[in-house]
Amino acid sequence: MTTPSPGRADDGAAFVAELRRLKAWSGLSYRQLERRAAEAGETLPYSTASTMLGRRSLPREELLVAFVRACGLDGDDVDAWVAARRRIAAGAAVPAAPPPRRERRAGWRAALAGAAAAFVFGLTGGVALAVGGGGDVDIVEAGPTAPGR
Repeated sequence: MTTPSPGRADDGAAFVAELRRLKAWSGLSYRQLERRAAEAGETLPYSTASTMLGRRSLPREELLVAFVRACGLDGDDVDAWVAARRRIAAGAAVPAAPPPRRERRAGWRAALAGAAAAFVFGLTGGVALAVGGGGDVDIVEAGPTAPGR
């Protein structure tokens, strides 16, 4: 198997796919990569490396360098990976705005408010407090009235 190269990658997803190929090429586990990075004085937590390879976006540059070196590359090879990452990052388009949310019908809100009011009246024996915009409190009574009223 030839050493994977980032040259073919044209976006974050393709770049990460090449990183996955590099890991497979190295034959190392995530824990072994973590140990090799630590031996070189770099930080590469195995969980971070695993998460990086599970995403479709570009990793941070310092994480990339630690990973590529831990996989067994150095010098010009590391520089090629960093240059490819920078090239993709510079050409990355700003994500498009998310599509507009569908207008939700307001009917469900009115139904929910009515159900909540009925629930409150049921819990309080037909008496509830309503606070107006000015802070005034009105007592609202519903249901059967007490005998003698």
